Amino acid sequence: MKKQALITGATSGIGRAAAIRLAAEGYDITATGRRAERLATLRTEIEAAGGRCTTLVFDVRSEAEVRRALEPLERVDLLVNNAGLAAGLEHIDCGDTADWDAMIDTNVKGLLYVTRTILPKMVAAGGGHVVNIGSIAGTEPYENGAVYCASKHAVHAISQAMRADLLAAGIKVTEIRPGMVETEFSEVRFHGDKARADRVYEGVEPLRGEDIAEAIAWVVGLPPHMNVNDLVLMPTQQAGAYYTHRKK
Repeated sequence: MKKQALITGATSGIGRAAAIRLAAEGYDITATGRRAERLATLRTEIEAAGGRCTTLVFDVRSEAEVRRALEPLERVDLLVNNAGLAAGLEHIDCGDTADWDAMIDTNVKGLLYVTRTILPKMVAAGGGHVVNIGSIAGTEPYENGAVYCASKHAVHAISQAMRADLLAAGIKVTEIRPGMVETEFSEVRFHGDKARADRVYEGVEPLRGEDIAEAIAWVVGLPPHMNVNDLVLMPTQQAGAYYTHRKK
């Protein structure tokens, strides 16, 4: 029987790339997100390549929607908690509380709702793997990013505690923390201002969603006795949240 992978936030970027990459590794994919048309396109692409993909349209911010969509799943061998976003980039005294709610509800509570629904299935099955997509912001807070960084600090802490909680259950937990990745991330952060989003990557060759998907495939393909707790990935031109070399 093929292994079953559940990937949240699979309509674009890292999540979409991970679905395609893991399907190529032989996983049956369950891809989730809020944009039905994009999920349908993803399913068509995976099936055209000989894979199998089921799509579920719901918002991870709603516990009721999460439970309604995910409780019927019989088995999940791999959970990729990818759904997340940044909204706004300003000093905390000027922040939009609606942006704060969106980040906390998606990045933290959404991850928890999905994880809480899926983990009992893994525990009952005697194993599994959870991959949480964090960020270097989870350990390196930066100016104008207080709430986003706080949400990713939470993902970092949850991942570490989850690893301890699930140790006796034989469930692997990995946090992958990328630096600069060019996806829709910045466009979402700047509320659709593509010109401003593009400037984030000027002079830099950033990581791509496919690069993170490659790392996920490597991590989940390791032997049963090996676990990667924490994996930090950077573009060659970036050494941390404060150090980026931009070519002119």
